[in-house]
Amino acid sequence: MRQLFGASGANLDPDQLSRLSGVPFDPAMMSTVMQHLQSAFAGAGEGGISWDLAQRQALHIANQDGRSVTAGQQTDLDQAFRLAALWVSEATAIAELAEPARSLTRGQWVEQTLPVWQELAEPVATSIADALTRTLSEQAPEELQGVVQGAGRLMRGIGGSLFAAQLGQVVGRLSTEVVGAGEVGIPVMPPGVAGILPQNFAAFGEGLEVDADEAALYIAARELARARLFRHAKWLRVHVIAQVAEIARGTLVDNAGLEDLASRFDPSEPEELRQALMSGELLQRSESGQAALVRLENILATIEGWVDVVTTDATARLPHADRLAEAARRRRAVGGPAEQALGSLVGLELRPRRQREAAAMWRAVTDAVGIEGRDGLWDYPDLMPESSDIDDPSGLVARLEARARGDEPMRDALDEALEALLSEAGADDADDDAPEQGGPQEPEGPQDPRPV
Repeated sequence: MRQLFGASGANLDPDQLSRLSGVPFDPAMMSTVMQHLQSAFAGAGEGGISWDLAQRQALHIANQDGRSVTAGQQTDLDQAFRLAALWVSEATAIAELAEPARSLTRGQWVEQTLPVWQELAEPVATSIADALTRTLSEQAPEELQGVVQGAGRLMRGIGGSLFAAQLGQVVGRLSTEVVGAGEVGIPVMPPGVAGILPQNFAAFGEGLEVDADEAALYIAARELARARLFRHAKWLRVHVIAQVAEIARGTLVDNAGLEDLASRFDPSEPEELRQALMSGELLQRSESGQAALVRLENILATIEGWVDVVTTDATARLPHADRLAEAARRRRAVGGPAEQALGSLVGLELRPRRQREAAAMWRAVTDAVGIEGRDGLWDYPDLMPESSDIDDPSGLVARLEARARGDEPMRDALDEALEALLSEAGADDADDDAPEQGGPQEPEGPQDPRPV
């Protein structure tokens, strides 16, 4: 801290900060980070988070080796999206997108997705900063309480800036890996927008011995299916972000672990501290936060399972569809973009097995009630399959088949509550209209027109 903000700040070793943060700063980027951190120190009273730093860091990484989209790439992908759109329309009842899909550079992907990353990250950054400040206040001796209280905003500003730099690192690295614009599985793209990053797509098919046009059709179908789903189920984006916020609110600091780490920390070897911060081992979750984490994993598995089924059906004409699907599964198994992003944000490790189980559930539902019956479950959140349905789809299938026959309409808690409320209201009205036994009768003649 003395080196960073004191008179000797100019002598801070960039390599030491890079090892601590895990961010490979070059001299120009180092200067930018230092300016933002020192601004956070000077303006700590504002307590804001420097999201501009996240954007600068992400774009710096994205544009280092970024290439523009050529006219030939644009034409090839436009054709792939047009044909894939026809195939996807045969595999789902959800309507087409209102605007054409896009071919994006890495920098364009960063710019279009960063507002959502910020929305997802802000509650996490705020919660961690509050938890650390609260822990410091609890651990500090009485004579330092006044200093600790005054340092709260300072810590929020500095901690927020460091978190923003880390977020920029994650998003920038993702921009060099994602093939489809929405591949991370969470709705980071604007609603109803699908896209492919041609520069990253070129690496996807390496070693598969599959024609580039065939691979483009497969990726285009996945992107269109996912984008159609998020555009159709407008509640889905809000639901995902709400779970992230709930996880953040349930974040606590492991005081014992923090004290143990501090007791053996060697400033000349910051790797252990960096790993502890990145892995989340110093953080704990409340019961509500852990429940939200489970809900988030289930809803993301449900989304990707549906996308798998629709893509499989839409690309059945492709000679090597199975090989392309296996390549997509391998990306998830080894920790693809979604795992990296969610692991950094909320510590969520997506289990490929859970996504396979969700895909098996959607396949069973499709076989039982058809495409329209399956896709109708996305109309309202109350109709969505639950975690138990992923574990054992038989109960869900039985309910849907009964509903299709007209034997058992699907009712939820909201329907039953509304019916009970209306029944009570009707009974109350009947009681009010009935004259009391032996009581005075209503007088005849004009009544007072004023509303009661």
